Amino acid sequence: MLWLADALEAIRDFMSLGGPVLRVIAVTIFVMWVIIIERMVYFRSSMKVMSRQIYDDWESRPERQSWNAKQIRELMISRFSEATNRGINVIQTLVALCPLLGLLGTVTGMISVFQVMAVSGSGNVRAMAAGVSQATVPTMAGMVGALSGVLLVTLLTRRAAHEVEFLEDSLTTDH
Repeated sequence: MLWLADALEAIRDFMSLGGPVLRVIAVTIFVMWVIIIERMVYFRSSMKVMSRQIYDDWESRPERQSWNAKQIRELMISRFSEATNRGINVIQTLVALCPLLGLLGTVTGMISVFQVMAVSGSGNVRAMAAGVSQATVPTMAGMVGALSGVLLVTLLTRRAAHEVEFLEDSLTTDH
């Protein structure tokens, strides 16, 4: 249990280094990863069930050639596409937001550095160190958060497009 206490203390120290903007970045990254994990679980479970249900419903139709049947097919594919792509735009937005929040942390950290310089001059290096860490740590955290999300949002987007295309190809209009 000592390792857990040490880990929590290290996280607390890291969060205090970056100032208040780092907390916002941490929440943003946490929400992004919750949605990413939800999408991954969806692709492994519910999506397969939905795809199979749509396929079975389509194959059980006695007639698949009329205009009405083709419209029903398009509706089924559209609903599947909507369900499969749900949340991906939010993930993309959060990925784009991470570096911007890091930049905000840089600006707020530099403001505190300039405040220290205005009060005590440029000779007080220790007083400026807190502002410098507030400027650099959120920038790094924002970039790490964005990089971690970029790869997975790309994979999720490709997988969603592939699954929709596969369902579309499997719903034949011959019969």
